[in-house]
Amino acid sequence: MTHGAVLAAARSTLVISAHAGDFVWRAGGAIALAASRGEKVVIACLSYGERGESAKAWREGKSLEEIKGIRRTEAEQAAAALGAEVRFLDAGDYPLLATPELTDRLVGIYRDTQPDVVLTHPLADPYNADHPAAARMALDARILAQAIGYPAPGEVLGAPPVFFFEPHQPEMCDFTPQVLLDITEVFDTKRKAMECLPAQQHLWDYYTDLAKRRGVQLKRNAGPNLGLPHTTYGEAYMRPYPQVTGELA
Repeated sequence: MTHGAVLAAARSTLVISAHAGDFVWRAGGAIALAASRGEKVVIACLSYGERGESAKAWREGKSLEEIKGIRRTEAEQAAAALGAEVRFLDAGDYPLLATPELTDRLVGIYRDTQPDVVLTHPLADPYNADHPAAARMALDARILAQAIGYPAPGEVLGAPPVFFFEPHQPEMCDFTPQVLLDITEVFDTKRKAMECLPAQQHLWDYYTDLAKRRGVQLKRNAGPNLGLPHTTYGEAYMRPYPQVTGELA
């Protein structure tokens, strides 16, 4: 820093994930893209997915604490591969309960990280109640973190835009893609992060194929003259709040 100039703070992304694998399958490309630009990415992992998303380990006779350790290690490795920091709240899953105490912990993370962008689950999922519970707490904590009188340390939050990442069965979760993110340049990184999660190996190819399909839709919506590569990978997002802009684009 020269002549007393103040460097602008790096942009920050906060990802609120119900389980240890969710952030990888659904938002790994967005995380890797942000990290590749030098932005800080913090993942708040509410549970390890130890009860409902670790069937292989249960069948192998592992104990609950062993499974939590396995899933924590996997998530740490995946986050490192993506270039992100992960914080574990160990709130339990199946069910993940939305509680004032857990919401308050998220308020603290919001104020600590001061995110420019928030990624989380959509508010509907008839197959997994943990996902909408995480989304509801993510939105509630964002509101509370904005309240100057809320008793939590740190600076009051602004109004970072929120993006819902795509659920496993979008047609059943009221999910309609509104934003298609081009993750082609970091897809190999996302795939490496997925392969850090052998507990859910059955999802590796599923989410690779989904990224290809969203990539096809991305090219179709971008037009034919943008020079996009033949094989393009994408992720889909929705926005629960209006976009604020001075220019329609």
